[in-house]
Amino acid sequence: MFETEFLIALFTIIAIDIVLGGDNAIVIALASRNLPEDQRNKAILFGTGLAIIVRIFLTIIAVYLLMIPYLRLVGGLLLIYIAYKLLVDQEDEANIKGGTTIAAAIKTIVFADIVMAFDNVLAVAGAADNNIYLVIFGLLFSVPIIIWGSKIILYGLERFPLLVYAGSAILAFTAAKMIVHEEKLHYIFENSVLSYSLQSLIIIGTLIAGYLVNKMKAA
Repeated sequence: MFETEFLIALFTIIAIDIVLGGDNAIVIALASRNLPEDQRNKAILFGTGLAIIVRIFLTIIAVYLLMIPYLRLVGGLLLIYIAYKLLVDQEDEANIKGGTTIAAAIKTIVFADIVMAFDNVLAVAGAADNNIYLVIFGLLFSVPIIIWGSKIILYGLERFPLLVYAGSAILAFTAAKMIVHEEKLHYIFENSVLSYSLQSLIIIGTLIAGYLVNKMKAA
């Protein structure tokens, strides 16, 4: 079970969850900000717990959907776009309404997580490569890190921009792996040189594209 490939996939899933978990940490904070501290902790605990269950369910569905011919290819292409958007987008979650009751805060956390979870679900499903246990274990392992380490994660991403590029590279790597593992294209990528060349091109191309766009924005 704990072979090198399994450990790499597990590390990738955890890294994806941490990189894409910053937005979820912000949602949790904003949704519960109007509650007294004791109620805030309950809202965060129950809201996050429900969000985890929903996310596991959605990811398992995505894993099975990716078994459909050419969906792995489509998912990989879409994930390249998500990796690129991670580099060039600055999202604003200030319009998240803080709940005045525990139920309202929990509802906000869960529904906001569902809306924002698409990129995470797709990336984790691709990294898991049809292994449901990887999905569940990876999510359960990484979510506590997101919750209790959210401030550190957010601070690190803001303080060290290169971490965002590392996260984008992980997503691009997952996208490339999804594409070369597309069963219908196996006859093309059974050549390991071509397979590794495409993966390298996708990762490097995504990072360069994001870097150039950011440079133009700064100029």
